[in-house]
Amino acid sequence: MDDPHYLSGLDLAGRRVVMIGGGTVAQRRLPRLISAGARVELVSPHTTPSVSAMAGAGEIVWHERRYTEGDLTDAWYALACTNDPEVNAAVCAEAERARVFCVRADDGDLGSAVTPASGRHGGLLVGVLSGGEPLRSATVRDSILDGLRAGTVADGRVPDAHDDLPGVALVGGGPGDPELITVRGRRLLARADVVVADRLAPRELLDELAPHVEIVDAAKIPYGRAASQDVINSTLIDRAKAGKFVVRLKGGDPYLFGRGFEEVLACAEAGIPVTMVPGITSAFSVPAAADVPVTHRGVAHEVVVVSGHVAPDDEKSLVDWDQLAKMRGTIVLMMGVERLPLFAKALQAGRPGDTPVAIIEDGTMRTQRVLRSTLDKVVEDAATAGVRPPAVIVFGPVAGLAQPS
Repeated sequence: MDDPHYLSGLDLAGRRVVMIGGGTVAQRRLPRLISAGARVELVSPHTTPSVSAMAGAGEIVWHERRYTEGDLTDAWYALACTNDPEVNAAVCAEAERARVFCVRADDGDLGSAVTPASGRHGGLLVGVLSGGEPLRSATVRDSILDGLRAGTVADGRVPDAHDDLPGVALVGGGPGDPELITVRGRRLLARADVVVADRLAPRELLDELAPHVEIVDAAKIPYGRAASQDVINSTLIDRAKAGKFVVRLKGGDPYLFGRGFEEVLACAEAGIPVTMVPGITSAFSVPAAADVPVTHRGVAHEVVVVSGHVAPDDEKSLVDWDQLAKMRGTIVLMMGVERLPLFAKALQAGRPGDTPVAIIEDGTMRTQRVLRSTLDKVVEDAATAGVRPPAVIVFGPVAGLAQPS
C-alpha cells in the first residue's frame, strides 16, 4: 500500500529535541539532527564511543541515566532509540500525551513520526518513505542522489548573481576508479561547462557529461607528448573569463605532485576564483587496493612519499637519498618506473637487499597488476614483468605483508 505519512520539513534549529537511548541507532540519527541545529538532549545510562565524543565536544547534552517520565517536557521532537520495547513504548506514550511527534526506532508503525531515508545534494535535501520498507527507501534515495551527482537527473537549479560556483574548480579525481572521486568533485563535474582533464583522471566520468560540455585534453604522458603547463593555465583562465564554469580534473590529489598549486596561483594572478576539491591520493589508495598498507602497527611508524621525476644524482634533486636510505619505515615512490634502477641503487646504500618491494601498476583499475619483489631483485623482476607507468612503488617491510591465504 501507499505510505500514509505526510512528509514535512521541520525547522529544528535551536529547538529542544530529546533522544532516549545512546546506542548505534542514536549514532546514526544524531549527526543529521546536529547539522540541522537542533538543541539535542540525550538520555541514556550508556552510549557508544562516538556518541560520547559528540557529548564531549559539546554538540549534544548527555543525561547519563535511564529515561523517566517528564523527560519530554518542552520538547519539539523526540526519538525513542533504546533496545527495550517497554521503554520505547513509554516514551511514545508520553510524547502522545504531550503532543510531541516521536520516532520509535524498534517499530516505526507505533510512533507518530518516521525518519525518511535522506541525503543532500547541492542545496537539496532528498527524503524517501516507502511504507515500512527501509531498504527500499535507502535504495531509491541512493539512486536519486547518484543521478543528481552524475547529472542524469536534473536538479532544476538556476544560477544567479549570487551563485557560489567559482570560475575554476580544481578537482582531484582519485587514483583512477571512477567510484573513488569525492561526492563534491562529482557534483561540480556534473555542472561544468568546460572540463580540462589529465590522462590519469578517471576517464569514464567524461562519458557522463552533457553533450554541450567542452572537454580539453591536457594529457601529461610521462616522457612523451605533453601539454605545457602554460597552455593549461591559459586555457583555464581564458575559459573562465569567457563566463564558463571550468573543472580542472586531475588524477589523485592535485596538491601531491600534481602541479595543482601552480594552477591556483596562475588563476589568482588573473583574478579567477578557484575552489579546491582534494582527491584521494594514489600514494596511499593504490597500495591499499593491492593489500599493501603503508603503515602497520609494529612494522612502520613513518611514511615518506617521493617523486621520481628527478634522478637521485641529479643536481636538481631536493631529496636527501642518503638519509632516506637509512630510514626503517615506508617509502612510496611516485612516477619512478623509468628510473627504477637508479632509485633502487640509492636505497641499497642503506637498506638490506631483502627489503620487500611492491609495484602496483594501473592501481584500482581493471588492469591492475601487482609485482612483489625485494630491493636487490626488483629491477630485474620489473623488467621481466614489463612494468609500465603509471605505477606506485612501495619500499619497506609493509610491502612484505600479505593477507593469510
